Amino acid sequence: MKEIALYSSILVSIVAFAFAFWLFLWVKKQPSSNKTIEFNGELIRKGARAFLKKEYVVLAKFAGVFAVFIFVFLPIPIWKGNISQNLLMAIAYILGTVFSAIAGKIGIEVATIANVKAAEAAQSGIKRSFMAGFRGGAVMGMAVVGASLLGVVLVFMLTGDPTTVLGFSFGASSLALFAKAGGGIFTKTADISADLVGKVEMGIPEDDPRNPAVIADNVGDNVGDVAGMGADLFDSNVASMAAALVLAFSLDKVLGGVMNVSMVFCFAALGLLASIIGVMTARIGKHGNPTRALNSSTYVTTAIYIALTAAATAIFGFAWRIWGACVVGLMVGVIIGITTDYFTDDSKKPVKFVAKASASGPAFTILSGISYGLLSVLPAMIGIGVSALVAYKLCEPINPAFGLEYAMFGISMAALGMLSIVGMIISNDAYGPIVDNARGLAEMGGLGEDVIQITDELDSAGNTVKAVTKGFAISAAGLTVIALLGAFMSEVNTAAAELGISGISNFDIMNPMVFFGLLVGAAVPAVFSSMLIMGVDRNAQRMVAEIHRQFREIVGLKEGKPGVHPEYNKCIEIATTGALKELLPAGIFVIVLTLAVGFIGGVNAIGGFLCGNIISGLLFALFMSNSGGLWDNAKKYVESGHEGGKGSAAHSAAVVGDTVGDPFKDTAGPSLNTQITVVSLVSSLMATLFLTISIF
Repeated sequence: MKEIALYSSILVSIVAFAFAFWLFLWVKKQPSSNKTIEFNGELIRKGARAFLKKEYVVLAKFAGVFAVFIFVFLPIPIWKGNISQNLLMAIAYILGTVFSAIAGKIGIEVATIANVKAAEAAQSGIKRSFMAGFRGGAVMGMAVVGASLLGVVLVFMLTGDPTTVLGFSFGASSLALFAKAGGGIFTKTADISADLVGKVEMGIPEDDPRNPAVIADNVGDNVGDVAGMGADLFDSNVASMAAALVLAFSLDKVLGGVMNVSMVFCFAALGLLASIIGVMTARIGKHGNPTRALNSSTYVTTAIYIALTAAATAIFGFAWRIWGACVVGLMVGVIIGITTDYFTDDSKKPVKFVAKASASGPAFTILSGISYGLLSVLPAMIGIGVSALVAYKLCEPINPAFGLEYAMFGISMAALGMLSIVGMIISNDAYGPIVDNARGLAEMGGLGEDVIQITDELDSAGNTVKAVTKGFAISAAGLTVIALLGAFMSEVNTAAAELGISGISNFDIMNPMVFFGLLVGAAVPAVFSSMLIMGVDRNAQRMVAEIHRQFREIVGLKEGKPGVHPEYNKCIEIATTGALKELLPAGIFVIVLTLAVGFIGGVNAIGGFLCGNIISGLLFALFMSNSGGLWDNAKKYVESGHEGGKGSAAHSAAVVGDTVGDPFKDTAGPSLNTQITVVSLVSSLMATLFLTISIF
């Protein structure tokens, strides 16, 4: 049974790669003849490649150092254990970083072709432009999920050890943490600088070619929202599978058989298969609504997945209660997506209210946006809590002797269910920056207001869907880390049994060690977010000064005289240098603090640390993601002619709100779900050391 599930997963991964290649060829064949668009598209492509290359060199050095640390200490110090086991863990970690890096690279290469094709296709109407953007995003969706499934399968087949899979997951998570932080700092540095100087100070259009930061802004969409988010969702998908595998393997070991492990791989493969079918069915009419098209594709994929997993459960005799937990996770994910859509869609009340408040000044833009952002947290937090509770109670009675183990496995399968359609989620998410770039290229290429209006409509849908997918990813990370908390307990108890000492069954907050960890863990997301946002702030100030210098010193640039061009590379260099300087400290701080808490207070302190970090991290991530998306679409709503339109007081205030929301939604917010995953994985991998070495 296990072999069937493993080989079927490999087969589905290969099908996903083949489908991704077909989509890539389809996008590449779309016509493009505008020389200006081609030239600017090439500038964006070169800038994105250059940044990614420099970023990966920095991250390769970090990964090399950490791989040595893993080889020496994990799963147990080499002087106490088996050297080959430590070597396998280090190799798995490196493989995780490599697979995650490839995911980002594939996204960049495809997105920087699809943006040009989508811009030119907009001349023929919304249908062709939408398809070019969506299928460009779907290439990354298929490739990322195919690679994550294949990577986990291969590591598990070669080692037969789920703890080594945790090492692979940690490799993916650590690279995603730094890639998302670095890409987010780059993109928001350029975005904020371009908007504040161009729109607010000078009153020129968003993507006016006179603006020195305009190419850096479009490069940032790719390195932050495509490469960074691709690595992020790759990490989330791998982490959900790793957590489920640790718990499934533990159950199968004591009960005999391979049913639970087989179920994990079977359901993960069926999720990818459902996403392939969902992408194939995605369509839009000549006058269709892109938001509705993207959402309907998600609903179709959801229905297909439920049907496929129900059939597999009936055929292979899987536990229906675990299937129920998986479906609960998926349905709650969809509901969270719908509530996120309400708070960020420009056709709904919150966005319209913030746009109206902007007419009274930027202070009211900020206050109303923060209020709605905080309000939006409640449905998602309740949803995560309900899905964990239902999954727990649903699976607890499966085997009374192992009620807690099955309950935690149920939560891990709920997380797997929520991320089961991640191929479609990534496709929708990558669509956003592609059509955002297409909008910029259309304006720089002088394609006219009708074409820009089409790309604006596509971009607005992209903003809404990006907010939905971020909410989906953050919520899934929440369930995943709850499952990883169970995996941490499982690792601790396994080590405790081998050492002949007592393990843990819960974390009592009246225990001072647990409470100490709880307080420290709750503070980490706030400090982590602060470090990233301050990085954007410092970097953006440098770029604003450079933009002012160019407008002041380059004769004829401000007036747009023929033959006078900005020094685009100067802004790209500032964004790159600043992002590379700022990307490591926040991530290293998180990892070092986790190790410090573990070696000070042991496994009980780490249990509290994880609980505090999960709750605080989810709250901050959801608030920042939703408020940022709301401000962005409030700006778009005003620009479409409401509340005075472009150039009005409401427009200036809305742009200020958007610049505050930029690092919220694209730097700190989405990096937090990776941060809580990294902390959970470090804790699970270091469980034995924390159990045996601590001050208290």
